[in-house]
Amino acid sequence: MGTSVEMTQPAGSAGEPCCNDQWEQAYLRFESPKQEVAKFRARLKKLGAESWPKESQIVDLFCGRGNGLVALEQLGFSNLEGADLSSTLLAQYNGPAKGYVCDCRKLPFEDTSKDVLIVQGGLHHLLHLPEDLEQVLAESARVLRADGRMVIVEPWTTPFLQGVHCLSRQELLCRMWPKLNAFATMVEHERETYEKWLGQPDVVLRLLESHFKAELRRIGFGKLMFVGRKP
Repeated sequence: MGTSVEMTQPAGSAGEPCCNDQWEQAYLRFESPKQEVAKFRARLKKLGAESWPKESQIVDLFCGRGNGLVALEQLGFSNLEGADLSSTLLAQYNGPAKGYVCDCRKLPFEDTSKDVLIVQGGLHHLLHLPEDLEQVLAESARVLRADGRMVIVEPWTTPFLQGVHCLSRQELLCRMWPKLNAFATMVEHERETYEKWLGQPDVVLRLLESHFKAELRRIGFGKLMFVGRKP
């Protein structure tokens, strides 16, 4: 069954840099949809998803083509929705979850109506920090029920990521290693927002923990993994 897509009025262009064609083509070279689903499924298990009630109302924010929704379906969840600014990406999802074309700074959901919100790699595409991040987190807190979970996975400066960046600047290595070349292309096309995000770790953590009580905060291998509960 195909996804049901509902259009809402985007409030600006938060997240838009991730949707240009060259970035998308590079992402598809970086990993296949099947590989991405497997990655998301394994990651969600590490974040404790197998212990969440299967009837949880879950929204995947910045969901893109919906591979995170597929991973959640494979883990046994059925009350799923996705939100993304790109109608083109959302149209690539073919599953039972309902999709919303919207800006994640202004979510089309009622107050205290959701149990879990998930972001996997969307916040570092926000154009304006810290303003856009503050709006996304405030909206997320608004729609979550008391004690609801906010789950976030984003790139983070670590020695591992710094090493990957160094390698990705080597032209010969990029020619020999297609995945590294794809990574370098993605960084080039999202450089403005990517570097803003990586350059403000204290601001990001302060905002996360001002809205949510940290249940898990893990940094390693170039990633921040955060699970917070709404007070």
